[in-house]
Amino acid sequence: MAYQLSFFPRRNKVVNVASVPFRSPFRYPGGKTWLVPRIRHWLRSLDSKPEVFIEPFAGGGIVGLSVAFENLAKHVVLIELDRQVAAVWETIINGNGKWLAERIEKFDLSYETVNEVLEATNLNIQEQAFQTIIKNRVNRGGILAPGAGKMKKGENGKGIASRWYPETLSRRIRKIHHIRDKLTFIKGDGLEEIRKNLQRPEVVFFIDPPYTAGGKKAGRRLYTHSELDHDELFRLCSSSAGDFLMTYSNDEATRQLARKHKLVVQEIAMKNTHHAKMTELLVSRNLDWLIY
Repeated sequence: MAYQLSFFPRRNKVVNVASVPFRSPFRYPGGKTWLVPRIRHWLRSLDSKPEVFIEPFAGGGIVGLSVAFENLAKHVVLIELDRQVAAVWETIINGNGKWLAERIEKFDLSYETVNEVLEATNLNIQEQAFQTIIKNRVNRGGILAPGAGKMKKGENGKGIASRWYPETLSRRIRKIHHIRDKLTFIKGDGLEEIRKNLQRPEVVFFIDPPYTAGGKKAGRRLYTHSELDHDELFRLCSSSAGDFLMTYSNDEATRQLARKHKLVVQEIAMKNTHHAKMTELLVSRNLDWLIY
C-alpha cells in the first residue's frame, strides 16, 4: 500500500479525555489517554475480537488497561523493560496488588517520609513498586528517568502532595488487580516480544515507543530506556501476520520510515500535558477505519 497523508475533519478533532476512565496508577509522560476512543474504533472495526492485544512498550498502560476493562480483546499483554515501572505491574498483576493499595492508603506523605522512601535500597519487588509510585507522584511531570526533580510549588502551593491522591490510586490498583486474569505482564524487551508473536494472526499490537526517531531528545529525557532501532520496529510491523497500530512523533523521520516500509501514516490531533494542541502520527498498513 502506498504511503499517504490526508486530512479529514473528524481525525483532527481533539478527543475529550473526559470520555475515558482513568485506569492507570501512573502519571506518565507521553500517556495515551487521549487516544483511547480511537483505539476503541480501531479494534471494533476488525473482523473479529482479537485473541490477544499486546502493548510492547506499556509504560503507564492506559491503552492496554482500557482494552482489558472494556473487553475489546480476549486477553491483554503488557510489556515493559524499565525496572521501576515493571515492579509496579509485577506487583499489581502478578503479585500482591492489595498490599500495594493498602500501603498507599496508609502512607503519611511529607518531605521527610518521601525522602525516606526514595533513599531506601535493597528493596523487594513490592517495596520497589511503592517507591516507584511515590517517585512518579512527587517528581515533576511524573518523570522517573535519572535526573528528574521533585515538584516544588505544585498545584495551589501544595508542593509534592499536589499529585498525591491515595484513595484514587488505591481504587485504581484494586480494580486492576481484580481483573488480573485478563492481563499478563512481561518484564522484557518490546522488540523481542514482537518478534515472538509476529506470525500469529490472532494477535494485534499497539505500539507507542519512545519518540527518539531522527535523533529526537524528548524520549531520552523522559525515559530510562529510550534507545530503540526504529527501522527494525517498522520492518517487523510491516511483516506481522496480525494487525497493528503505532503512534509516533509527527516529523519527517517517521514519514521516511513509513515510505520505506510501505506503511500508511495519518496526522491525529491531541493535547499535551500543558493542554497545547498538537498532532502525532498514527502508523499502520491500513487506516481506512479512521474515515467516519
